Amino acid sequence: MEKTRLLIIEDNDDIRESTSEILQLANYEVFQASNGKQGVDLAIKHIPDVILCDIMMPELDGYGVLHLLSKREDTALIPFIFITAKVDRVEVRKGIEMGADDYLTKPFDDIELLSAIESRLKKKERQKSLYSNILTQMTNLFHGSHGLDELKKAFDERKVKSFKKKQIIYYEGDAANAVYLIISGSVKTTKMTEDGKELMTGVYSPEEYFGLTSLFAGKEYKETAQVLEDVTLCSVPREVVDQLLHRYPDIAEKFIKILAHHVITHEEQLLQLAYFSVRKRMAEVLLKLHTKHPHTENFEISRENLASMAGMAIETVSRILSDFKEENLIDRSAGKITILDVLRLQKLKN
Repeated sequence: MEKTRLLIIEDNDDIRESTSEILQLANYEVFQASNGKQGVDLAIKHIPDVILCDIMMPELDGYGVLHLLSKREDTALIPFIFITAKVDRVEVRKGIEMGADDYLTKPFDDIELLSAIESRLKKKERQKSLYSNILTQMTNLFHGSHGLDELKKAFDERKVKSFKKKQIIYYEGDAANAVYLIISGSVKTTKMTEDGKELMTGVYSPEEYFGLTSLFAGKEYKETAQVLEDVTLCSVPREVVDQLLHRYPDIAEKFIKILAHHVITHEEQLLQLAYFSVRKRMAEVLLKLHTKHPHTENFEISRENLASMAGMAIETVSRILSDFKEENLIDRSAGKITILDVLRLQKLKN
């Protein structure tokens, strides 16, 4: 059985040698590089399963190594773990945005080292299965399209990423360089009014795209995308989407249908804000959230997010939820809402 290959890029001889010995005892095949340039060459030559890389190195630092390897198709998806003497929030954010998978802080013990590597290897295996799941999920959208093979290639070249609740995926005004497909979890998109109020423009669930409207509308995202529930997603670059649209008319037709649905949804939202009472608007929002959680009896959402979706003050949300609970329309406990009477809520909405 072929051994798992690891590459250590570290300019400190003692750390590099001791780390290598530990990993060899754990039955890994280990390659060593004493500087960034040598590390890049070894990564390209051997295509290791995991890379451990120091940040502070002369000539080519860890960020430079990660940047160069992320530009190559054969090395872009290799799990990359930074080794650093200190963990600064700015450093961590920079590394994660560039594509780093984990951090090890010196000095680290044997268990920390082996656990970090095993965790990355397990995630790599999960990603392989996720790619096949993604293609299954995409079959309905691109059914009968000759572009499916091209789309598979586009997904295979990108990392599946995970984001925690409340994390920002992109801000309004950022360069619109990708469309996102949700695999699990949910994402909300919002816009800020001139007086600083937040209005939720959309909620997206598994097998749904977001960022699509912005991609076709210009060079910048028209809203901010934030995680509602821990999410796993995959992105397709703008240039790939453009190529697919130009080459395959049936894919263009499918995207147009998605955009048309977004337009209709936003028109309905405007009508509700203009003419619906606050009770009717809240009933509409609760029913929408209910349909987006078909496999659970309840769903979790904050008062702030409900206020943003319904276009009303947080105090008003609290009052209406209390009324709905007294009327046995819903139950609310520990931030989770359970719909008790769907039919009465629908009548209230209508």
